[in-house]
Amino acid sequence: MELQGLHGQVVDRIGRSLAAGELRAGEVLRLEDVQERYGVSRTVAREAVRVLESKRVVTSRPRVGVTVRPMSTWNLYDPQVIRWRLASPRREAQLRELAELRAAVEPHAAALAAAHAGPGVRQELIAHARALTSAARAGDREGFVAADSAFHRVLLTASGNGMFAQLADVTEELFAARRDLLLLPEKLDTDAVMRHLDVAEAIAAGRRAEAAQAVGSILESARNEVERLLEGGACALTG
Repeated sequence: MELQGLHGQVVDRIGRSLAAGELRAGEVLRLEDVQERYGVSRTVAREAVRVLESKRVVTSRPRVGVTVRPMSTWNLYDPQVIRWRLASPRREAQLRELAELRAAVEPHAAALAAAHAGPGVRQELIAHARALTSAARAGDREGFVAADSAFHRVLLTASGNGMFAQLADVTEELFAARRDLLLLPEKLDTDAVMRHLDVAEAIAAGRRAEAAQAVGSILESARNEVERLLEGGACALTG
C-alpha cells in the first residue's frame, strides 16, 4: 500500500507537469530521469510510467525512453487527467470543453430519463434537489457539491445509456474543481438550484422536452456563472 501511494504521488506530479506544458509533447525522459527528478526507486518509477501509459499521456520503449504524447491522444475522459488540466494554467480551456460536453449530453439524457426511468428515480432526484437547495441556502459548499454530483449521476444513469452514465465521473471532477478553483459565487443562486426540482418533476411526469429544456437552463446558468468568475480573475487555486 505504501508503494502504491508513492508511485501515485509521482504519477500526479508528472501529470500536473504534463498538463501545465512543463513537459512537452515529444520530450523524452529516461527511467533514470524519473528516479532522479522525483527521488524514487526504479520500481516506483516503472510503476508510475505504467499508470501514465494507461492514460495514454506517455509511451515507453526500450532503448528510447518515456516519450510525452500530444494531448490529442490522451484519455481526456480520465478523471485524473481532467483534474490535472483543471489545475493547470490552461484550466479555462478545460472548463469550457466540459461545459460544451455537458450541454451536448445532459439535455438528451434528461429526455431519455423522462421516457424510461422507473418510479424510484423521481424520489432520488427530488431528494438530491432538496439537499442541493438546503446547501445553497446555508452556504454549505461541500454539501452543495455532493448533492449536485449525486443529482447529475442519477440523471445520467437514469437515461439508460451506459456511456452517458459513465460521464458522471467527468461531471464530478468539474463540480469539485468549481469548488477548489473558487468558481462558485460567494452567494449560491437558490433560484437556479430550484430548477433541479423542475427537472425531477418533468422526468417523473414523462415530459421529455420539458426535462431537456430545464437541464439546458441549468447548464446555461452554470456556464454563464463560470464565465463571469473567469473574467473577474477568480480562477486561482485554493492551495
